[in-house]
Amino acid sequence: MSILDKHAILEKNSSLLLLGSLLVVSIGGIVEIAPLFYLENTIEKVEGMRPYSPLELAGRNIYIREGCYVCHRQMIRPFRDEVERYGHYSLAAESMYDHPFQWGSKRTGPDLARVGDRYSNEWHVQHLTEPRDVVPESIMPSYSFLKTTPLQVANVTANLQANKAVGVPYSDEMLANAEADLAAQADPNADTTDLLARYPKAKVGDFDGNPAALTEMDALVAYLQMLGTLVDFTTYDDATGYR
Repeated sequence: MSILDKHAILEKNSSLLLLGSLLVVSIGGIVEIAPLFYLENTIEKVEGMRPYSPLELAGRNIYIREGCYVCHRQMIRPFRDEVERYGHYSLAAESMYDHPFQWGSKRTGPDLARVGDRYSNEWHVQHLTEPRDVVPESIMPSYSFLKTTPLQVANVTANLQANKAVGVPYSDEMLANAEADLAAQADPNADTTDLLARYPKAKVGDFDGNPAALTEMDALVAYLQMLGTLVDFTTYDDATGYR
């Protein structure tokens, strides 16, 4: 009996075929998954990455609340067209503090992984207020209400503690100064020396054009302006994956 004839036995017996399929899938799964239990971390550490500041985290929560992730992704794939349009391809480490992460390939709007520092605060505010004023072909809805909605975070410290519980390395100092850091980052007159020591490269100052009020627009723009700005790709080594 040839091997093809033996294979016909499996094809004609649904129970044997099911068991054989389960066996093959199980072996393949074990080979792929088992080595991961011997790794302390599957994400390479990259210089520059830090937890979100309280204001950035509040902005990220607004970003998720308003469903921005439905049309925008934060994952630049290593394809020439994407790299030339958006910048260096995304690193896993850039999303290591995201819960949930914003990866994906569906884009109704452009990828936002490197939108930080690409436009001014004023541009972002105008774009969120009336998208078609700056991008005529845009189908994005207006979020003008963010400019008049005071930023209200029930418990800033608890927000950071919740993220710390799932692995984000917020220090005791960060937790103790969470409330003050939230207000200081959007206050153009505040002393942000300590804030910048805790959160390097954080964007500070008035974001929404109204320094007298802390609004949801401040938080969202602060979040957008830091995306893709923490890692210095002029010194990043693609070949080795570290500095």
